Amino acid sequence: MTTDLVPFTPRRAPFFAFGGRPRDARRARIEASPHQRDGVFQNPVHTPLASPGKILPAAWQWLAGREERVPRAEVPAAPLDVGVFDVTPADGLRATWMGHSSVLLEIEGARVLTDPVWSPRIGPVRGTGPRRFLPAPLALEALPRLDAVLISHDHYDHLDVGSVLALAGRGVPFVTALGVGAHLEAWGIPAHQITELDWWETHRVGRLQFTAAPARHFSGRGGRARRTLWASWAIRGAERSVWFSGDTGPWEGFAEVGRRLGPFDLSLIEIGAWHPSWGTVHLGPDAALRVHQAVGARVMQPVHWGTFNLALHAWDEPITRLIEIADEAGVALAAPLVGQPIVPERAFVADAWRARAEAALSARPLAVPPG
Repeated sequence: MTTDLVPFTPRRAPFFAFGGRPRDARRARIEASPHQRDGVFQNPVHTPLASPGKILPAAWQWLAGREERVPRAEVPAAPLDVGVFDVTPADGLRATWMGHSSVLLEIEGARVLTDPVWSPRIGPVRGTGPRRFLPAPLALEALPRLDAVLISHDHYDHLDVGSVLALAGRGVPFVTALGVGAHLEAWGIPAHQITELDWWETHRVGRLQFTAAPARHFSGRGGRARRTLWASWAIRGAERSVWFSGDTGPWEGFAEVGRRLGPFDLSLIEIGAWHPSWGTVHLGPDAALRVHQAVGARVMQPVHWGTFNLALHAWDEPITRLIEIADEAGVALAAPLVGQPIVPERAFVADAWRARAEAALSARPLAVPPG
């Protein structure tokens, strides 16, 4: 396999990034889905978007909190030589974190890019929204040829119009959740490049099989909530497999996901941009560790952290907490820097994150024994 770069013709993203509404055949598929009611998708269990008793404390924290939500110093990252993609990983599976939930997966010679977000800001209007802490380690035009782009759901930090327009010009197939294709088509991406899946549906791209699985979250752009589906994803080759959480809150059904679609060599699980007040729709490190175990994955790689200021915690708190509890639980953890490829058989925690975790632990006040 060679890097085989594809000619890159930039297209300017639209000023408004709201996308489109499902119509015609897409609308008919949504109405036929067992996971919607009156055209609105439902979570697998009752899911209030915020815990009423925690809203006021969260609002106060938003105003008065002293967390380092935006890093004061440069975020550690690793240089990425595109030549690494010229050689197929001998173990058949390699993951390169590009920031947030964007991961370039190499599975048995095929390449999949998850939730590509390269824009410097994410928001409904060009130039608005949270700003990246650090750039992606490769420019979009430097990426190798891709076999598929996987979009977990339609929130702005997962479906970035500028990035998907750039990638669409390569002719790469997009695999996404039911209804999300309406946004892609509204931006001019041909229908033949788009495949939408309902929960438990499967689609094959070349040698890889994609299956959409339930998740506990929500969707919405332009003020229209839950009109498109959100999903977690199983990606399987002949021998190697990955589970990508997308965005989700905790629920008991992930054990069924593991039984039906697992086990997995690697999990890519969100750990950041969470708070107890919205703990039904995001995981945080503690719940993420339990979900990793429930789906039956061998190695856990955290994503959805360290790139944008989206929540009320220090920017590095998710990773420092995860390292601590993963060590206690004996979970194999892959926590690279942005730009560091990892293979599950040689998973590692980057020295920079390990040092931060140790510093956070040493700074914690000692518990005073009773009496």
